[in-house]
Amino acid sequence: MLNKRISLIALGMLSATQALADDQSQSKGFVEDSSLKVLLRNAYINRDYKDGRADKAEWGQAAIGTYSSGFTQGTVGVGVDAFGLYALRLDGGKGRTGAQGIDFFKKGDSGNAADDLSKGGAAVKFRLSSTTLTYGDQMPVLPVLNYDNSRLLPESYTGTLITSREIKGLELNAGRFTAESRKSAEGRDSGGLKSINVLGGSYQFTEQFKAALYASDVEDVLKKQYVNANYVFPIDKDQSLTLDFNGYRTKLDDSYVRESGATGDDNKIWSLAATFVTGPHSFTLAHQRSTGDSNLGYPYGGYQKDQGRVGDGGNTILLANSYWSDFNAEDERSWQLGYGLDFGTFGVPGLSYNVAYVRGDNITTSTSDGGTEREIFNQFKYVVQSGPAKDLSVKLRSSILRVSQKSSEYNVSGNEVRVFVDYPINVF
Repeated sequence: MLNKRISLIALGMLSATQALADDQSQSKGFVEDSSLKVLLRNAYINRDYKDGRADKAEWGQAAIGTYSSGFTQGTVGVGVDAFGLYALRLDGGKGRTGAQGIDFFKKGDSGNAADDLSKGGAAVKFRLSSTTLTYGDQMPVLPVLNYDNSRLLPESYTGTLITSREIKGLELNAGRFTAESRKSAEGRDSGGLKSINVLGGSYQFTEQFKAALYASDVEDVLKKQYVNANYVFPIDKDQSLTLDFNGYRTKLDDSYVRESGATGDDNKIWSLAATFVTGPHSFTLAHQRSTGDSNLGYPYGGYQKDQGRVGDGGNTILLANSYWSDFNAEDERSWQLGYGLDFGTFGVPGLSYNVAYVRGDNITTSTSDGGTEREIFNQFKYVVQSGPAKDLSVKLRSSILRVSQKSSEYNVSGNEVRVFVDYPINVF
């Protein structure tokens, strides 16, 4: 009887162990699992501002090389990640470069943008079972610290990040970063970040339901919390309805409020999007709402404190109504109607089109309330499916943004065009 109980306990322990992941046991070696990739990117952004503001445009060619080793075999695996970045300015200048919003090439003390820039970084990584600790230069992708890769070169951060996937469906993250490298400037600490601590995780409860909860603390700037819930309702073979909720709560430090000239310190912003997919078509309806007493609305991004940037990455805005405008002003409410089309069904695989109309109202500034803004967003994207240029992508994007006079303190009207050509090369 005792032996039977021991056998049952051992079987239970074995079953539990098998439910846990162990990526390190599958390691093939430092060299055997390594990869070297190069992304060639040609990018152009043009902003035709209204209301008297000078137009801005930047054009450049970039080469983004990333190396990732495998892990050495054994109980604790060791590896290395590294990247090298180079960008060449292709436009003629004439006062249109060095735009804060475009930010391909930062202006120097002379007031002119650099002709080119280069930088690199590296990190060492350790893996035990399915938990990895990485120290060094990284490009984190977390809801509260999300590096910006939507310009010519990407941002990067220096610090420590622990990622654990020991239980199937569960990912936990904890990290501390102490330097921020601006995407438009050389140097490891060109962003002016003191430190940011991040903690959180996501869990795939069922095949249809996933949720996430994260928090961050940017030293002397703010504390931020994030929540997400995503549920997919399967309807038919090629039909589904997805509900996606995202929300941030931000509390500015008193010292930052004084230094930046902000008024108020609290913001809450959330969005709920419903997307119905039927065959090649997708239809989106979304609502987003910002509340709180901070005139900065929802603060995120890096570098300029006087423009509400806080040092947590240019993509740290996982909200439905974020296009050219983020519709994140104080007290703003916004609604979106969106449509997407996959041309693969019509004999053109790799080609897609997206259009969205977003309208925001109830905007509060220091001089008025009840302001409005509206944006029409269009994007074509084509990815080459085969041949020597396989995976090369061309993205054409445009936005028409109109902001009421009452909201001019928050945003400015304009027309924007973006053209991105990305060609990824797998060296090995």
